[in-house]
Amino acid sequence: MNIAVIGSGYVGLVSGTCFAEMGNKVTCVDIDQNKINKLEEGVIPIFEPGLEQMVLKNVRNKNLFFTTDLGAAISDVEIVFIAVGTPMGDDGSADLQYVLAVAKSIGETMNRKLIIVDKSTVPIGTADKVKATIQSELDKRESDLEFSVVSNPEFLKEGAAIDDFMKPDRVVIGADSDYAFDKMKQLYSPFFRTHDRFITMDIRSAEMTKYAANTMLATKISFMNEIANICERVGADANMVRIGIGSDKRIGYSFIYPGAGYGGSCFPKDVKALKKIAEENGYKANLIESVENVNDAQKLVIANKIVKRFGEDLSGMTFGLWGLAFKPGTDDMREAPAIYIVKELEKRGAKVKAYDPKAIEESKEFYLKDAKNITYCTSKYEVLQDADALILLTEWKEFRSPDFEEIKQQLKNPIIFDGRNQYNAFSLEEKGFEYFQIGK
Repeated sequence: MNIAVIGSGYVGLVSGTCFAEMGNKVTCVDIDQNKINKLEEGVIPIFEPGLEQMVLKNVRNKNLFFTTDLGAAISDVEIVFIAVGTPMGDDGSADLQYVLAVAKSIGETMNRKLIIVDKSTVPIGTADKVKATIQSELDKRESDLEFSVVSNPEFLKEGAAIDDFMKPDRVVIGADSDYAFDKMKQLYSPFFRTHDRFITMDIRSAEMTKYAANTMLATKISFMNEIANICERVGADANMVRIGIGSDKRIGYSFIYPGAGYGGSCFPKDVKALKKIAEENGYKANLIESVENVNDAQKLVIANKIVKRFGEDLSGMTFGLWGLAFKPGTDDMREAPAIYIVKELEKRGAKVKAYDPKAIEESKEFYLKDAKNITYCTSKYEVLQDADALILLTEWKEFRSPDFEEIKQQLKNPIIFDGRNQYNAFSLEEKGFEYFQIGK
């Protein structure tokens, strides 16, 4: 099939590349000429394992193309995906200006029957707005071209997005016509051998499914962090509790690891948006609000442990930091705990030496560009030199089994603050470390 993907950010680029991998002709569109130029040169704007190789392969095979010309891109396609950003507004709601701008452009330039797919995470009712916007432009042109609007939410985990797309747990399609359902099933059929995971529903239910899924996962994280905080106060071990409840198959082990809070592009934004959607419809979502509040507080837990250990005045102290990205496998620092902890330490006069395998440039250019007392290192052991303690915030594989003797030798004090509970507390204490973790 010939398809176009409008928006070449994380979702658009991954989706377009994976569709191309299955033999479709895919044109990715973006208004950023510099980004398109770089993509045509083989420079990928994000880090996602496996993505660069797949992009280069499909460009070589002439299955994947990049352009800034939306009209040309949709002139000979059957399906158009809208995958532009929906940033969070000041009131917590999703900002639809980019989605509706694309819808307007589609209405102005389309020349054949199309299926327009909302791939971006959008509030309930967005498909109706997209449909009205396109129809308005067609009416101005006195055109009777037919089109369908479909909701097809993405469920990609950063760091595992290629695998998630190529081997999906489920594909959710919200539509109001058999024609749209049939075309979407045809497009996705190569991604699964049976249709068990192809789930069809009305459009608004599909839009709601994305928010419900992310908020449910965020709820599990905040619940476990709440339990961990109680465990600390009563003398229980949150990791043991996790094992005890995770063995119940109704609960499972996923998303119940205590830590320094969730971040990234989806959970914080989607939890806020769903809370706002509820408010706009006359319902106060107390549980969802609590999930958000617990997470906000959790991002400061490690900073609070440091202050409790060393005192409020951290002047003259230096802390080594392993991990800037909100999770391993990505360079994404949106809402990452590292941002909050660095700012708390800097506010108290401390210096930070940081290392991350992928996120250092993101930190320098965007998220911690105003931090005055942070320096960046090229290796995890360089971070330790002359540092008063080590802080671990991202569970990259290279941090899982470090040389603890080297850590002890390099640090001024053998102290580790672990925001991801990576290590065995008893073993480290035997080695002479002070070890602070979440939930114990």
